[in-house]
Amino acid sequence: MKYLIVGLGNIGGEYNGTRHNVGFRMANALAEDGGAQFAEARYGAIARMRVKSAELIILKPSTYMNLSGNAVRYWMQHENIPLEQVLVLVDDLALPFGTLRLKPKGSDAGHNGLKNIAEVTGSTAYARLRFGLGDEFARGGQIDFVLGRFTAEEEEKLPEVTKRAVEIIKSFCLAGIQRTMNQYN
Repeated sequence: MKYLIVGLGNIGGEYNGTRHNVGFRMANALAEDGGAQFAEARYGAIARMRVKSAELIILKPSTYMNLSGNAVRYWMQHENIPLEQVLVLVDDLALPFGTLRLKPKGSDAGHNGLKNIAEVTGSTAYARLRFGLGDEFARGGQIDFVLGRFTAEEEEKLPEVTKRAVEIIKSFCLAGIQRTMNQYN
């Protein structure tokens, strides 16, 4: 079975290490775990790895967050991967920092990357692994918060949380979404 694992984020040095790029961070951790290297390709950077019988294509779109759907659609078509074998790695302000939630589908909850993927694919029925950022920002400060960097305390906890994210992604590919949600959510 082939899976498309999509880490959402923005390209460019000014976005490296920002909260909004935690999808890229999870994708990097997965590739590192599998000994895979990213290479520039159409619409993003791609790494390929295997987890037992599953073939994973890990995508970090180069389209910027708001146009992520273009990259997702292209790689789904290029690799002939159905929507139920797509997993999007995304940041989420509604969850406390470090919380990981796997969902089989859902609304975009105001996230422009998820909104664009739904618009371009015509469906919200794709799995997503949500990484909680928390909501420790002043009213109206959401954009500065997500485009800001993690605190030193958060950075200290990130390796442990991304390691757990890698376990969830691999379980999604091997055991399916329901069993993985039962085990990790």
